[in-house]
Parts: sequence; structure tokens; C-alpha cells
Amino acid sequence: MQKQIMKLPEIRLIGITARTNNANEMKPETGKIPSMIHRYFYGGLSERIMMRKNPGTTFCVYTNYESDVTGDYTYFIGEEVAFLEGVPEGFETLTIPAQNYAKFTNQPGPMPSVCISMWQNIWAMNPPDLGGERSYIADFEIYDKRSADPKNAVLDIYIGLRK
Repeated sequence: MQKQIMKLPEIRLIGITARTNNANEMKPETGKIPSMIHRYFYGGLSERIMMRKNPGTTFCVYTNYESDVTGDYTYFIGEEVAFLEGVPEGFETLTIPAQNYAKFTNQPGPMPSVCISMWQNIWAMNPPDLGGERSYIADFEIYDKRSADPKNAVLDIYIGLRK
């Protein structure tokens, strides 16, 4: 897993959301994220989003943290847009403020194993290994053409850092 520290500008997104936590997501009977991902991709929801900046590049965001990795958070799946206008019914907007990030990129591997492994490694890192203290404002995964093959997926995970 490669790491890079960077600052990103504000990111505007349109997508769908659910409130959950990591404990619930570890159990198939209480996890909400897999069904949201299925609905988003197989329901053609991205095609309903207007003004997409990079069609086919999906953001999966963890935001509105109650506390830390143990608390509730909002899971958001959608795409970056040029303007937060023309929001389709049933969709929500999210603006991620400009902040510093530790960006992690995996070696090609099977989904969802590579994503789960990346998160487990990130959760095990102390602040110096991570690149700083987590901000718990917004963390996100980016899925683009590199992740199109589920047997050899490459994705980026961005972890928000305090300044």
C-alpha cells in the first residue's frame, strides 16, 4: 500500500446516503453499505446525476462522524459535480471542505478484500505512520477505471488529517 500526503480543494458531490457504523458493517444482517453499493451501481443511479465532472468515477465517503472509528457516521456514495444544482429526487449533496489527506493506493487485487485489507491497515496505524492525527471530517474511497475489474481492482483511500 503506497502512501502520499496531500492537500485537496473542496469537493462537491451528489449521491445517496445512510447512517451506519463499523460494528454494524461487520455483520451481513446489519450492514447497509453493500446494499447501497448494489443499488447505486446496478440501479443506474449515477446516470441520474447531472453535471458530473468525471463520469464513472465514484466517491464513497465516510463523514459526519459521531466520534471516531467506533461511532456512527454517514456513508455517502456518488459522484463529483461542477455545481450542486439539479439534484434528483432521493439524492443528497455533500461538500467536503478543503483539507489535508493521507492518500493510500493498493496493489491490484480482488474486491472487496483489497478495500477491507486497506481499512484494517489504516485503522492499525498510529498518527506518525498515518501522517498526522485524523480529522474525522471526511474520509473517502475513489473507484475509477482502475477498479473496473473486480478481480484486479486498484482504489485510493483518502484519510482526512488535522492541519
